Amino acid sequence: MMKFLICGMGSIGQRHTRILKKLIGDEAEIAAYRSRKLDIVISDTLEAKQGVNPEEFYNIRSFTDFVAALEWKPDAVFVTNPISMHVSTAIAAARAGSHIFIEKPLAHSMDGVKELQEIVKEKKLVCMIGYQLRFHPAYKKIHSLIEKQILGDIVMADLHFGEWLPGMHPYEDYRDSHAARSDQGGGAILCLSHELDIAYWLFGQPKSIYAAGGHLSSLEMDVEDTADITLLCEGNSSSFPVHIHLDFLQKPAHRYIHIVGDKGKIHFDYYTNDLRISLLPEGKEEVVSYSDFRRNDMFEDELQSFIDSIKMGTPPPVPLEDGLAVLQVALNARASLTAE
Repeated sequence: MMKFLICGMGSIGQRHTRILKKLIGDEAEIAAYRSRKLDIVISDTLEAKQGVNPEEFYNIRSFTDFVAALEWKPDAVFVTNPISMHVSTAIAAARAGSHIFIEKPLAHSMDGVKELQEIVKEKKLVCMIGYQLRFHPAYKKIHSLIEKQILGDIVMADLHFGEWLPGMHPYEDYRDSHAARSDQGGGAILCLSHELDIAYWLFGQPKSIYAAGGHLSSLEMDVEDTADITLLCEGNSSSFPVHIHLDFLQKPAHRYIHIVGDKGKIHFDYYTNDLRISLLPEGKEEVVSYSDFRRNDMFEDELQSFIDSIKMGTPPPVPLEDGLAVLQVALNARASLTAE
């Protein structure tokens, strides 16, 4: 029997609860630590049932005291609360000897991160960051193509993600969400950092970072809603630019990755689920369709890998060190954004 503590029962906390029940079933004992105690159940498609108690709906126990929750001795703690609370929650869990799954991003600042690293290392804990795009079959295919140098030397990459913030969680006022609030670690760069993680996963730590943008719309928030980030990454023979656009403004949402090398190019549209590969000299386009892909597949594979890492004592596929590297990119982009 494995014991899991979910710290925060918003949409992602509830998704992880459902997946753990599916993956482990009766072999999982799940509890939630909840501070707000909202009676709302949120589905995979973000449809909300108001006035429904999550503990009763999922048949799990609940704690209102975090110390008591940790004294329950969970094998693993899921950190699914606001970004500004990630590191302090994870440190407490690590001190208690629990393995940790931290929803992206790792944090909103570097405060406490070194301490978390030291405890995780000392206690030999599994600590994984929730960048689930790495588990999408198209992104895994792209990663393999880059590793095998099928595109030759990379000369540029463009990653784009825009989604209208008020429509992301239609069951809540976007102005109250952590994404819109600086005191909870919000803003487009941190909240939409999946593209930063994919860029790091594919191309490594950049040599330099430049960003432009800010709060450019009429959305009521005190953080950036738009960011255009240029990374200079080290290639096999020369450096190349990686452009990342993030915004809270597009409806319908728009997401793609486009990579050009001196032997070909690839383009993946997240919403059509078509990966287009064109190699020189013929230039003939091959289209790989992922039309049967279900969004929840990523989360299920992600959590299965976390559970496997705990059981086998192996490093997770998205370790704490990767989360830290992406956080450093995000914070440097923010610093560039605000520099005059």
